[in-house]
Amino acid sequence: MLDDLKANNRAWAARKTAADPGFFKRLEGQQAPEYLWIGCSDSRVPANEIVDLDPGELFVHRNVANLAPPQDANYLSVLQFAIDVIKVKHVMVVGHYGCGGIAAAVDGKRRGLVDHWLHPIREVCHEHRHELEAIPEERDRLDRLCELNVIRQVRNVASDVFVQDAWARGQQVCVHGWVYSLATGLVNDLGVTVGGPDELDRLETRAEP
Repeated sequence: MLDDLKANNRAWAARKTAADPGFFKRLEGQQAPEYLWIGCSDSRVPANEIVDLDPGELFVHRNVANLAPPQDANYLSVLQFAIDVIKVKHVMVVGHYGCGGIAAAVDGKRRGLVDHWLHPIREVCHEHRHELEAIPEERDRLDRLCELNVIRQVRNVASDVFVQDAWARGQQVCVHGWVYSLATGLVNDLGVTVGGPDELDRLETRAEP
């Protein structure tokens, strides 16, 4: 079972060791990444590869449609661990154009439990319905919804008590909003970086529909 994947693993480990004999020994010692990636579970969006970082350099949390809902204990546990224990300096919320979760949130079809998970996207869609309805092409409309969803999740992360407490004690944490293009392999920085309470206030003013 899965012999091809196990063979791939052995070949990958051999390449790593050949290039850097001490790589796994250092990795075993401690992880100290400066970055937390909150991204989509989509198999086409491999976090480490996109930003060309080795294992140990990027702390990763992924779920359908890269959500950061304040009631999700899984996401919150990752966020707290990243900020309080690892002390990351940057949190990147990374969506991607052509996201199936974004499309599924608003296409009117029923899929079960995931419909509840995607509800925050429908809320974003409703709040920005006038802007979105003015976009004639469906693909462009969904791409813009993808961007708006990332902006909302940046606000969620920056509003969280773990981030707020970090800022209060002088810890450097910046929250960024990116969207990855499957077509080009490039990330689009949405320019919504938040590095403190004042910047969060400005983002919330800008993000109002």
